[in-house]
Amino acid sequence: AERVKEMFETLGYDNVFLDAVGNVVARRTGTGGGKTTAFVAHLDTVFPPWIDVTVKREGDLFYGPGIGDNTRGIVMLLALAEAMQTHQISTKGDILFIGSVGEEGLGDLRGVRHLFSEGDLGIESFVAIDGGQQERLVTSAVGSLRYKVTFSGPGGHSYGAFGRAHPHQAIARTIVNFTEKATPITALEGAKATFSVGRIGGGTSINSIPFESWLEVDMRSVDPEKLNKLNEAFKSAVDEALESENTWRKHNGRLTVDVELIGDRPAGEGARSSSLVQNAMGALLVLDIEPNLTPSSTDANIPISMGIPAVTISRGGISQNSHAPNESWRDVDSHIAIQAALLIALLEAEYVAGQ
Repeated sequence: AERVKEMFETLGYDNVFLDAVGNVVARRTGTGGGKTTAFVAHLDTVFPPWIDVTVKREGDLFYGPGIGDNTRGIVMLLALAEAMQTHQISTKGDILFIGSVGEEGLGDLRGVRHLFSEGDLGIESFVAIDGGQQERLVTSAVGSLRYKVTFSGPGGHSYGAFGRAHPHQAIARTIVNFTEKATPITALEGAKATFSVGRIGGGTSINSIPFESWLEVDMRSVDPEKLNKLNEAFKSAVDEALESENTWRKHNGRLTVDVELIGDRPAGEGARSSSLVQNAMGALLVLDIEPNLTPSSTDANIPISMGIPAVTISRGGISQNSHAPNESWRDVDSHIAIQAALLIALLEAEYVAGQ
């Protein structure tokens, strides 16, 4: 964030700051009378600090963890800001260039949440830069609920304490129960709904009854009603697993369970009739790109859920193996994405000719 802030300042932006959660914000003040439009690319990646992120280049192919998602997004954000400065482009509305934090993993979109809760930047249109093919235009928000569930008990020796309630077995019961309850929900007509138990853990040794077991689950849908049904099914599956395992036990020491909500991305359908969506579609069409309107889970989830016009556009080029150590980005017609972003900015913030 400090480096990106410095780069904006080098471009001549004098109203640049880091906010309370670490977002970097650069404002390009308009002439007045237009809406405030934000262009946002997330600063974070999925990789821990000790991963070597040195970039390797082979011609037009770049390798490095996070090189596409979302280093390229930040590069495009800076290129857009630079183009407007270099050519002294004026707009009626203010344009905000924002490097956001907390988009990946358990960040739970905390950077953008802050922009709309305590940031008070007056954002009226929101454009996220984050992945996908050039024709991809995200107009709907895939919501997600994420839980960490921990079963706890007395534990003990696998032979000597046999018969005590078993946290791992409660985890297994939860997964089976939830799969049986959730599968019919995902099969319903309409918006897609999904679920996945992504991580499980616990235990100390092969010859011990664990004193603690945990799982993490992810549920998703663009339909808030389906997401709520999955949520209810999951909580019911946990309750039934706890009761069943405690009923089965032969010795003292009941299990307890802690259900922690660790992620809550709101779902929502964006208004395709909004000027932002129409302007974004027009920008792609004039560049001979047929827009593909699609749902996804991005920083745009927050404004979409609040009824604020928002889209997510491509960062350009060709990204491969995102979220993997061998992630790569190929520089193929990447200028087109910047052109599309610039057109959207000029349309949405209202270009002022002759200034």
